[in-house]
Amino acid sequence: MTEYFLQAFVYLIAAVIAVPIAKRLGLGSVLGYLIAGVVIGPIIGLVGEETTAIQHFAEFGVVMMLFLVGLELEPKMLWGMRHKLIGLGGFR
Repeated sequence: MTEYFLQAFVYLIAAVIAVPIAKRLGLGSVLGYLIAGVVIGPIIGLVGEETTAIQHFAEFGVVMMLFLVGLELEPKMLWGMRHKLIGLGGFR
């Protein structure tokens, strides 16, 4: 159980460090979270040994990322792009 808390602590610390840096560089907060995940996972190797345990955190992260993207979308803008979206979606 303490291993989960340690991994969650590493994730939170990485997010607290990476998101303000990404914001200062003019990038979005979601991109800061992605950069933090890449750095602590494959590059440094702090987390990522147990893929089944980390999968739950990753799924939660994807849900939160989709929630943030949904908050940033404006319905008026989406309605204005409906012809392009429907047309290009069927073009495949």
